[in-house]
Formats: sequence, C-alpha cells, structure tokens
Amino acid sequence: MNIEAFFKISYGLYAVCSKSGAKLNGYISNTVFQITAEPASFAISCSKNNFTTGLILESKAFSISVLEKETGPNILGTFGYRSGKDTEKFTDVNYKTGLTGSPILLNNTIAWFDCRVINSFDMGSHMLIIGELADSELCMPDKEPLTYAYYREVKKGKAPKNAPTYIDESKKKAVIPEAKAQKYYCPACGYVYDPIVGDPDSGIAPGTSFEDIPGDWVCPTCGTEKSDFVKVS
Repeated sequence: MNIEAFFKISYGLYAVCSKSGAKLNGYISNTVFQITAEPASFAISCSKNNFTTGLILESKAFSISVLEKETGPNILGTFGYRSGKDTEKFTDVNYKTGLTGSPILLNNTIAWFDCRVINSFDMGSHMLIIGELADSELCMPDKEPLTYAYYREVKKGKAPKNAPTYIDESKKKAVIPEAKAQKYYCPACGYVYDPIVGDPDSGIAPGTSFEDIPGDWVCPTCGTEKSDFVKVS
C-alpha cells in the first residue's frame, strides 16, 4: 500500500459547527459532500473524539462554512487544532445563528449551509452524519475555496489526528532531501519548517535557518509559537 496515493483524492476545507445548550463549537473538516439535490442534503464525517460530534448528535443540527483560499492560521489553528473541551472557539470570531440554532462561522467564509440531521451511521472511529438543508447563503462569490491540496502543498499543512485523512507519518517511508540547515516541526499540527523553502508568506525568505527566524514568528498553519518547535531528528 502506498500512502501517498491517499493525497490524490480531492477535498475542500470547511468549518463544521454546532450548538447544544449553551455550548458552541466547531472543527475543520475536509469530508463534506452533497448527496441529493431535491431536497438538498449533505454528509459529513466526524471523529467520535471531536467535541463537536457530540453537540451535533444532541442538537440534531450543524452548519457548514466553505472557507476561502487565503484563510489564515487564526481560523485553521483555532478550529482545526484546538479542542472545544477547553477552548471557547467563538470568542473572537464573527458568526451568526442559523435557522437550526447552529452557529455559522462567517470569518473567511465564501458560502454556508445550515442543516438538520436526518440520519447518522457509526463507522467505527468516525460518525457519518447526513443533514437536510434548512438554509444557505453565498457570501463572497468572487473568492476561491480552500482545497486540501492547496493547504498541503502551499500552506504545508497536515491533517489533525481526528481527521479521516490523518496519516501516521511513522508509517511513511522517509524521503529527506539534502538540506542546508536543520529542519524543525510544529508539535501541534505537524508543519515542518524547511530552511530551503522558508516561509515566504510570512516574510521568511528561502535559505533562512530556523535560528535566524524572528522570535515572534509563529507556525503558518496553526499559530504555535516558534519556541515550541522541535528539531527533526
């Protein structure tokens, strides 16, 4: 089995959110797809370990926010790599309440869908949940959606452990190109800083060693501070 083959499946990146009682939460998902047109329905796959999964099953509702291509680490980091069990994810973001009662993330959202749960299936590690559309809106028609391929290849992001597409890096054959300096990785999301590539989007030119990066630099994927990075052995 070649694990690299899994990366050729096309995905988008979305914020899936829900509310039960007074608790609001959401997570970044790359497994959202439309099933039917009339009535419109959508399927999501979410880990049983996700706090949001419990909220969805309790409230019987969820929202889907289609993220734009240039969504930054503040949204991806908060919703993708932090647990709602100990983080109030909606404190510093813009959102609205949908017809179903679910919170709808508006930051970097080009379109959203509000759904009522009509079925769910236990898939072992994940739940496959089907929702019928209650409402939708197109927010930024001129923006491009963020794809998983762009997230991996340009933003150098990796799937968090609860994602259906998570790959255990220890199972991959190491193919390490000759580097001019030591690589470092983010323990929160797995992003690897490669001195040869640098981080041009953050103003770090190719060829810049990790030691020469300014101290206030943070992981471009999840926002983890430089001081938390670990050397690649």
